[in-house]
Amino acid sequence: MVTKLLRKAVPTPLHPPVRRAVLLLIPPLRRRLTRTWRSRSRLKGLLRRQLKRTWRRCKRLERSLLIEKNPHRQYVFRRAMRRFSALPQDAVIPRTVLSDLIYGWGYKGSVKHEYASAFLRYARTADGPILECGSGLSTILLGLTAERTGNKVWSLEDKSFWAEKVRSTLQRYDIKSVELCETNLRDYGPYWWYDPPKVKMPKNFSLVVCDGPPASTPGGRYGMLPIMKPHLKPGCIVLLDDARRVEERKILATWAQESGTSYRIEGVAKPFGIVWVVGKGGFDPLLRTDQS
Repeated sequence: MVTKLLRKAVPTPLHPPVRRAVLLLIPPLRRRLTRTWRSRSRLKGLLRRQLKRTWRRCKRLERSLLIEKNPHRQYVFRRAMRRFSALPQDAVIPRTVLSDLIYGWGYKGSVKHEYASAFLRYARTADGPILECGSGLSTILLGLTAERTGNKVWSLEDKSFWAEKVRSTLQRYDIKSVELCETNLRDYGPYWWYDPPKVKMPKNFSLVVCDGPPASTPGGRYGMLPIMKPHLKPGCIVLLDDARRVEERKILATWAQESGTSYRIEGVAKPFGIVWVVGKGGFDPLLRTDQS
């Protein structure tokens, strides 16, 4: 095919000797073009394979960062879990125990001391089931607390490999008070959020621990209130992590406005927000005024 194209490119009015000389040059030119084309094809294939290998390495790196298999971390986590389980229900959790749990869990973006202490404090006094948005170390700690209080934790997670790590840890420590719901993120129009199994979920959640979905999700974590509000009892407490970010503070302000209450920011190292979902005739402990 290359030869035919080259022959057509040779002008016919050329003098016969010149034309014959040009035609003699066609075969080496054809071979050079063919080699160049083949090398381009090989280069494209090489780049394609390299990109696939790089993508697989990135995914493995992501999993290794989230699910780190370090013998020392595993030992520290097991020891901290024993100490945490042995604490009395109303005891103050030592900072060293929380530090060992966070270190042993092995994820840099895990919950921090102030946020963990807050949701465990509220979980101990919760008079209804607990909703968790985004699973992780918080799921394990909330599950252990719920085992003692007789409550149940409903945790939503959209990453399958992360749900697998949490599920295996729950099974290892025989924690049966957690219902881990692996679900996809769904487009609700103005925002994206989880697609929870609302049919089987309770309608009297007394505490929400919100640390998901990721901040890169359209709308962030705003979807929790409009989607789950029919399932939150009056006086439900919502804890929102990562309140240092401007987006989370806007979400807190919007939630408070839509609930007719206020919000506050707590924590120094890693701030988090608290909102009370007040129903008709409810009481906002932040404002200390009747909302009826």
